[in-house]
Amino acid sequence: MNFEFATAQRIVFGSGRLRELPSLIQGMGRRCALVTGGSAERIHPVFQALKEAGANPAAFSIGGEPTTGRIATLAQQARELECDFVVAFGGGSVIDAGKAIAALLTNTRDLMDYLEVIGKGEPLTEEPAPCIAIPTTAGTGAEATRNAVLLSTEHQVKVSMRHPKMLPTVALVDPELTLSMPPEVTASTGLDAFIQLLEAFVSIKANPLTDGLCREGLKKVARALPRAYLHGDDLAAREEMALASLFGGLGLANAGLGAVHGFAGPIGGMFGAPHGLLCATLLPAVFEANIQALEDRAAESPALAKYREVARIVTGSKNADLSDGLHWINAVSMNMFVPGLEDFGIVEADFPAIVEKAKNASSMKGNPILLTDEELTGILADSLRPPINGDSTLYL
Repeated sequence: MNFEFATAQRIVFGSGRLRELPSLIQGMGRRCALVTGGSAERIHPVFQALKEAGANPAAFSIGGEPTTGRIATLAQQARELECDFVVAFGGGSVIDAGKAIAALLTNTRDLMDYLEVIGKGEPLTEEPAPCIAIPTTAGTGAEATRNAVLLSTEHQVKVSMRHPKMLPTVALVDPELTLSMPPEVTASTGLDAFIQLLEAFVSIKANPLTDGLCREGLKKVARALPRAYLHGDDLAAREEMALASLFGGLGLANAGLGAVHGFAGPIGGMFGAPHGLLCATLLPAVFEANIQALEDRAAESPALAKYREVARIVTGSKNADLSDGLHWINAVSMNMFVPGLEDFGIVEADFPAIVEKAKNASSMKGNPILLTDEELTGILADSLRPPINGDSTLYL
């Protein structure tokens, strides 16, 4: 029963609370680096609010996945412009970029010194600049995590810059910002939230505090994701999904993840597949493979009991078994048109390279059981095409 728990210094949650941004930045610095996505129309009100609050914002746009080269360049530009705090407004990639830039404003060595897997993985020596993370999607929970996922195009892999000090100063979560998400983005980000909650729940590093957050988050996703997907203007569903995403971030930051994300980093780097959709593609096969491996080699593992609990949570049935949980996952995947790996250009000849990279991924270390090369290859084979055996009645 030994564990630690860390999160953002302050979490501000609620519909309409974006309007509190001017008061939240008070005392943080003299010039803001506003890290955003590509929508100028959406960014304008935030830029104006910062400008009127005296933050003298300098805008930095992240198009798609943040690459190591792009982050190093933007951090250098932000230092030259004398930015001394960060506001990251956007999806998970934008928030990860913001956290990385905040760290590099004060830690000025080469970015590779701080990166896991492909770099030296050395710790930060200086406190990062203050950072406010404002998510506009409900999925990654990046506003509550201590790492930034960056794409190395040179190495064809996604890796993390990670340190406890990279937790945002303020996580400002306003569910109204997610109302504009189209169904396909609602699906991919929402399923990513579900997977993060699930993987943190069954992780070998789980603890009673993360368990409570993950249980509650899983209940919210099961209840709210279908509603948010079918009725994007359902604010109550959006609020539940935003909270579930936050809980997922809190869970993974303290308990780690598992094989879905262990695969997602290498595949995303090799094939440019969008993260949330890729995770959703891998979920059914990883769920089934983990259960089978636990039943075969670790039947007394607490993770197996947790998988049964997940099945009961998502189906709403006290009598649900493991197969019911898998059927629910397949049904959601079918109804939300989750693709197969082949849609990302992956073929069987790619499996050995993917497996080799996935085994070294940091996320794989939290998986509830060590999967063999054969099992990892089987997951890829089973994920090539979308599931076809889901019971759609469980979804409705």
